[in-house]
Amino acid sequence: RLALHPSRRPLRTSPPMALLRLHLLRPPPAPLAAFSSPWRRALPTTRPAAPASRLLCSNHPAAPSSPSPSIVGGLLDYLNESWTQFHATAEAKRQLLAAGFELLSENDDWNLQPGGRYFFTRNMSCLVAFAVGEKYRVGNGFNIIAAHTDSPCLKLKPRSASIKSGHQMVGVQTYGGGLWHTWFDRDLTLAGRVILKAPDGSFKHKLVKVNRPLIRVPTLAIHLDRTVNSEGFKPNLESHLAPLLATKCEETTVNFDDKKGSSSTKTVHHPLLLQVLSEEIGCGSDEIIGMELNVCDTQPSCLGGGKNEFIYSGRLDNLASCYCALKSLMDSSKMPEDLSNEKGIRMIALFDNEEVGSNSMQGAGAPTIFQAMRRIVDSLMHQSMGEGALERALTSSFLVSADMAHALHPNYPDKHEEYHRPELQKGLVIKHNANQRYATSAVTAFLFKEIARIHNLPVQ
Repeated sequence: RLALHPSRRPLRTSPPMALLRLHLLRPPPAPLAAFSSPWRRALPTTRPAAPASRLLCSNHPAAPSSPSPSIVGGLLDYLNESWTQFHATAEAKRQLLAAGFELLSENDDWNLQPGGRYFFTRNMSCLVAFAVGEKYRVGNGFNIIAAHTDSPCLKLKPRSASIKSGHQMVGVQTYGGGLWHTWFDRDLTLAGRVILKAPDGSFKHKLVKVNRPLIRVPTLAIHLDRTVNSEGFKPNLESHLAPLLATKCEETTVNFDDKKGSSSTKTVHHPLLLQVLSEEIGCGSDEIIGMELNVCDTQPSCLGGGKNEFIYSGRLDNLASCYCALKSLMDSSKMPEDLSNEKGIRMIALFDNEEVGSNSMQGAGAPTIFQAMRRIVDSLMHQSMGEGALERALTSSFLVSADMAHALHPNYPDKHEEYHRPELQKGLVIKHNANQRYATSAVTAFLFKEIARIHNLPVQ
C-alpha cells in the first residue's frame, strides 16, 4: 500500500502487517512510468548468461525475448541476486555504476555539479542515489522514492554451533515478523557478509552466498505428532527451529565444554560451516573472524500461474519497490537531455532494518537522508549565499515511501474491510490512517493520483 507523507522522517516503523506506503514530498518527474512496462516474461532459475536462457518454473524453454527486456524480467534477476540486504545493495551499486553514476564516500568532500548523478552506501546494506537537474537552483526541492532492502528471515546467532542427539545444528534467531512455520522442510542455505583477516594483518568485508541447499529445518513426522492437523502446528522457535547442518563427525566438531569462553570462530561456529564458507569465498577458514549471515531459501524467483501472471518469490517486501525505484532513477536520467529541464533533485533511498523498526544507523530512523540532503545543498551552493536553503528545499520536496500491500486473499476475504480491499491488477494502493500511522493527507493523495493519471496508471 502507498502511504503518502509530506516532508517528515522518510520511513516509519512497519505495522505488524507489511503494507505498501508512499511518503510524498513532491511529484517525482517520471519514475512511476516504470510500472507501465510489459508484464509477461519468462523468468530465470539463476542469473542468466543471456536472455535466451530464461526459464519458467516448469523449466520449459522461454518464449523468444522481446528487443527491450521487460521490467518483470529485470525484477526477477534482481530478486535472484539479492538474497540478503547486503546483496540487494551490492546489486543496486553494480547497476548504478554501469549506468554511469559516480560513487561517493560519506568520509570525503563532495564536489557536486548540476547534471551530475551520484550515490553512496552505508553499512553495505543502505544506499542513497540522486541525479541533479541542470536547472537546479539553491532551495529547489527533492523528489524521492524510499524503500527498504531487508526482509523477515532467520539469522545466525553469534554462537551458532550446537550438537543435538549426534547432529550438527545451527543456532538461529528470528528477524522481523515472519511466518516461521513456512521455513520448515525447505532447501535452505546461508548468505551475507563476512569479515576476513588477511595475512598482512589487514581486514576487509566480503559478501558470500552458498548457492546450494546447505541446511534444513525438518518437521516432526505425522506418526509422532498425530494431532498436528487438528490442533495446529505450534513449533517452539527456540528449540524446534534450529536448522540441521550435518550428522556428527568427530573431526569437524568443536569442544563445547570450553571453560575459557573463547570467542574464536572455531569455537562459536562449526568448523564444517567455516570450511563451506571459506571454499565459497576462496580463503582459509582461519581468515574468517566475523560474519553476519541470513538463512535463505534456495528456490529461485520466477513467473507462475496458468498465464504466467504471478511472481513467485520471497523478499518481494520490499525488493520489488527497491528495484522499481532504482530502475526509475536510472531510466529517467539515462541521457544528458533527461536532466536538461529538471529544476529539482531526483533521489532514491534504500534503507535497511525496516522490519525491526528502522532505528539503526542504516535505517530510516537515522538522519541519513537529511544528512545527505544537507550535504547536497551545501555542495551545490558553491559561493552563493542563501538563507535557509535546506529548509526551503524540504518544504518544496516530495517523498514516496514505497512498500508492499496485502491483496485480497480469495480464501480469506473476511480479513479485509468490505470497501477497502486491495485487488491484484487493480493498481497501486494508497494507504490512509486516521491516527497518522501514515501521513497520507487529501493533498498528498491527490498529488499522487494526479501523477498516476498522467501516466495512465490505475490507483486504488
